[in-house]
Amino acid sequence: MSFFAIQLLNGLSYATTLFLMAAGLTLIFGVTRIVNFAHGSFFMLGALFTAHWVTRWFPAWGDSATLYALAMLLGAGVAALAGALAERLLLRRMYGVPELYQLVATFGLTLALHDAMRWGFGPDEVFAPRFPGLKGALELGGEFFPVWQLVTIALGPLVWLGLHVLLARSRFGQRLRAAAQDRGMLAALGVNPAPLMLGAVVLGCALAGLAGALQLPREPANLQMDVNVIVETFVVVVTGGLGSIAGAFFAALLIGLIHSFGVSLFPQATLVLVFLTMAVVLAFRPLGLMGRPVATGPQEISQKFHILPVKWSYSAIFIIAVSMLALGGTGGVYARSLAADGLILLIFGVSLQAMMALGGLVSFGHAAFFALGAYGAALAHTAWGVSLPLALASGCALALVVAAVFGAAVVRSGGVYLAMLSLALAQVVWAVATQWVPVTGGDNGVIGLALVTDDTRPVFEALLVLVAALSVWALRRLAGSSFGAALQAVRDAPLRAAASGLPVHGIKYRIFVESAVLAGLAGGLFAAHKGAVFPSAASVATSVDALLVVLLGGVHQLWGAVVGSALLTWVGAELGRGFAYWRGALGLFVMLIMVLAPSGLMGLFQRSGRARA
Repeated sequence: MSFFAIQLLNGLSYATTLFLMAAGLTLIFGVTRIVNFAHGSFFMLGALFTAHWVTRWFPAWGDSATLYALAMLLGAGVAALAGALAERLLLRRMYGVPELYQLVATFGLTLALHDAMRWGFGPDEVFAPRFPGLKGALELGGEFFPVWQLVTIALGPLVWLGLHVLLARSRFGQRLRAAAQDRGMLAALGVNPAPLMLGAVVLGCALAGLAGALQLPREPANLQMDVNVIVETFVVVVTGGLGSIAGAFFAALLIGLIHSFGVSLFPQATLVLVFLTMAVVLAFRPLGLMGRPVATGPQEISQKFHILPVKWSYSAIFIIAVSMLALGGTGGVYARSLAADGLILLIFGVSLQAMMALGGLVSFGHAAFFALGAYGAALAHTAWGVSLPLALASGCALALVVAAVFGAAVVRSGGVYLAMLSLALAQVVWAVATQWVPVTGGDNGVIGLALVTDDTRPVFEALLVLVAALSVWALRRLAGSSFGAALQAVRDAPLRAAASGLPVHGIKYRIFVESAVLAGLAGGLFAAHKGAVFPSAASVATSVDALLVVLLGGVHQLWGAVVGSALLTWVGAELGRGFAYWRGALGLFVMLIMVLAPSGLMGLFQRSGRARA
């Protein structure tokens, strides 16, 4: 019973952190309709600012309960100020655009804020002192539970009550609710919604900063806090239902308790249990526990898929010639390796582009199939000694099986729900790759692959060129086929497509599975090229790489993935060699592209050409 009581209290304490984060994210989404991936950065900012304040800048504040509490409020205030700047400079320009562009733009904000905090606070962990006067522990049957965590447990319901009073009783709160329901009608009644949207962002970021500050007596502040917390925050928001603070509260309790008991009873399966909980909830309640249908803005921009007015034969010759020139050794081994990286990224990007541009299916976890293809090829080679063709086939088969099962369950979802379910799958694959050490090697990975030797390297490089060219060619054929037309009909008008007799879910399912297999092929080629596979192949960063490839080049442009992969490969290689903060610079570039040219560089060039004409 004491074990049960301690784990229950641990779960409730962690639920408070999740609720503060989820409440802020829900509030921002409810008013602005922006899914803010950078929300974890404000959590980290609140923690780092408070930790430095009480340990390095004004250490005397760490000895007084009043001053320590004030420092925590200052951390929340700094996060709120950073949120106000982000709203003015970025978020305001993303209102009304599809959710995918918002996610990528705010991921760019995450990169920029991460490197800014790394520059301002340094890379080291900061251990803050325990809260004065609350350093003891409560004894329960021989087990001890920190008093500070009892205080945080009480804060969760108090914050929920405060938000309820604010939204239900105050004039500001009533206007926030009106803006959440119908911003256009509110503006027609003479109320400017811009200050309300700014207020929602400031309040949401303040809650995130406060959540980060409250974590300090439990764990040190570090530069990994942003990504670690944002994934489970999204799980809570989606499980509770987009736009529902009450749903976020109950979902935080559910996820917090599962996390606590999972860490104690099933430490290697905790992350899997968390995401399975979300999947089960969404299977029975597709809008979450207390979610309601909301007008989230356009899910996908209804555009024609643009194909350059050049004969495909000439285009194929062009891409093969340029790639062979790069791989031909003109720049040495490094240039050839970099070109191979770019071609693999191109194949991976095309796999996602086909699903997004034509089917309107948003995936934020496409790295799951990339990693499955990589591990499938690697394990087939190490276990059975198969050669490259059979290894690639094994990787594609593994991706196919998982996509066939997973796709059947998720293609009925859409928008941010599908994005989060795909992210959940990627996190499960990452967890399995990390913790199934006897098979995957854990963090050590699967190394020493001999799928490509020095003698067969030229043949492998030619294969990469061929597969890349065929991928672009297949995307062009798909866009011009009857199946491609059906995909775009389902994307733009699903109800009309269903009324016309099209099997809407079957069409989505087919493109989902086909895209997964191509991503698995890219992963297998990656394993062969690198000679090793690590769990990072299934990370959020890998999924974002595919999104960046597609969106930087242009999601509705045939050559978008080609331009995006070349740009991202070059930027990562050149900036990463001599510039410590290149990820922050990349984040600024991503935000700039999402603001100035949501249709990507190819779309920008196309508009410029029409303007000159």
